[in-house]
Amino acid sequence: MSQYNQVTPEIIAQLEAIVPGRVVVGDDVNPDYARDEMPIYGVKMPEVSVDVLTTEEIAGIMKVCYDNNIPVTTRGAGTGLVGGCTPICGGVVLCTMKMNKILGYDLENFAVTVQPGVLLQQLADDVLTHGCMYPPDPGEKMATLGGNVATNAGGMRAVKYGATRDYVKAMTVVLPTGEITRFGATVSKTSSGYSMTNLICGSEGTLAIITELTLKLIPAPKATVSLMAPFEDLNACISTVPKVFMNHFNPQALEFFEREILISSEEYLGKQVFPRTIDGVEAGAYLLMTFDGSTMEELDPLVERAAEMLVEEGALDVLVADTAPKLKDTWAARSSFLEGIEEQTKLLDECDVVVPVNKIAEYVAYVAAESGKYDFDVKYFGHAGDGNLHIYTCSNDMEKDTFLKQVEQFFSSIYAKAVELGGQISGEHGIGLGKVKFLAEAVGPVNMALMQGIKKVFDPKGILNPGKVCLMI
Repeated sequence: MSQYNQVTPEIIAQLEAIVPGRVVVGDDVNPDYARDEMPIYGVKMPEVSVDVLTTEEIAGIMKVCYDNNIPVTTRGAGTGLVGGCTPICGGVVLCTMKMNKILGYDLENFAVTVQPGVLLQQLADDVLTHGCMYPPDPGEKMATLGGNVATNAGGMRAVKYGATRDYVKAMTVVLPTGEITRFGATVSKTSSGYSMTNLICGSEGTLAIITELTLKLIPAPKATVSLMAPFEDLNACISTVPKVFMNHFNPQALEFFEREILISSEEYLGKQVFPRTIDGVEAGAYLLMTFDGSTMEELDPLVERAAEMLVEEGALDVLVADTAPKLKDTWAARSSFLEGIEEQTKLLDECDVVVPVNKIAEYVAYVAAESGKYDFDVKYFGHAGDGNLHIYTCSNDMEKDTFLKQVEQFFSSIYAKAVELGGQISGEHGIGLGKVKFLAEAVGPVNMALMQGIKKVFDPKGILNPGKVCLMI
C-alpha cells in the first residue's frame, strides 16, 4: 500500500483555487464525514473536505491529489453499512451531495440522466410524473444514486426487476489521475469490449468517481397489491418461498422476517400493522409479497391463487393490502427494520449474505444454531425472493472488544456456510472496510489477485478510497 502525504497549506491553496469557498479544513470538517451508518468499522476524520459541483472540479481536485499522493474518499449521503466511505487514511473527502440535478429525460429511449448526488427517492418520485418507474428500490431512500451505483445496491424489487447494475446504461467518471472519460451508451445491448460500466458498478469508489449517470426506466405499473402471510414458525415461512416461483407467480417483491424484528420496527414507528396472533396462534414469522401489473382485474386471479397456495403451505391467514394507505403502512413497517434495531441497540454489526433461494431455510437454521454459541442477540430478515439475508448482531450489555471478537468468529462461520451452499458474502451492501478479510477468505487468492490487479490499472498510486474491497491497510 502506498505511503501517503499530508495535506499541506500549499495543497489547500491549490484546492481552493479550483473550488473557491468550498474547501473545509481541520476541526471545521463535518464530523459525519468521518464515518458511514456503521461506525463500528471505525471513525476517522479527513484533513480536508470539499463539496463539488461539476465533473471538471472533481478532475482538477484529483490531479492535485494524484500529483501529491494524497488519498481521496468520495461520499454521498453516507448511508452505507460497511465503512465504505470512511476516510481511514485521512486526506481529502470529496462530497457529491450538491451534484443533485436531474439533467434530463430521453423518454423515447426510456432513459434519464442524473448527477450522482440525486437521492433515490427524488428520482423515484420524479419519474412517476413522466409515467415511468425506476425499478431499483434499496431500503434507504435517502441514499444518493451515485452511492447506489457504486455499491450495486439491490433492494426489495430486485427479485423481479434486478439490481441497480441492470439499469445503468452509461456514466461519466473521473479517474484517479484526473482524466475524464465516459463508459456505456443509451442502447439496449452491446458487445463492444469489456463492460466498463459493469466494472464501475459495485466498485465502491475504489476505481473511479462517478459524476454523471444515464439510467434505464420502464413504464410504471398501473396497479400494485401486497399480501401479508403470518406463519407459526420461521421454517414453515421460508420453506414456502420456492413454491412461489414453482407456481410462476413472479412477485415484484418477496420478503420474510421474524416476529421480534417486526415488533422492533412497529415500536419505532409507533404503529402496529401486522397481526401477531391469529385464532389464538402466535405468529412467529411473516412473508410479505407484492405483485404489480396493468390493472387490478389482471392481478385479482393471481392474488387469489397466491393466497390459496400460502394457506396450503401453512400460512395462518392472508391479508391483502390493495389501497394506497394500506400499502404505505405495510411497507413502512418493513422499511424501518434497521432504524428499529438501531434505536434499541448500543452495539450493532451486520452482514448481508446471499444464498440460492432453495437454500434459505437450511442457511437460516444454521445461523440460528450457530448464534446460540455467543452472548449477543441475532435478528434477521431478508429478500426471500433473491436469497439476500440481512443478519444483525446486537448487544446492549457486552464490552465492545468482546463483542467485536465474538462477532468476527460468528461471521467467519456463517460466511463460510454461505459459500458452501453456493452463495456469496454480500448481496447488496458491498465489502467496504468491514468485510475485506471475509471477501479474501471467500473468493480465494486467485480472484483476490485479479481484483487487486484491476485496482492497480485504474489507480496506480492507490489514492482512491484506500483500504476498501480488495486491499487492506
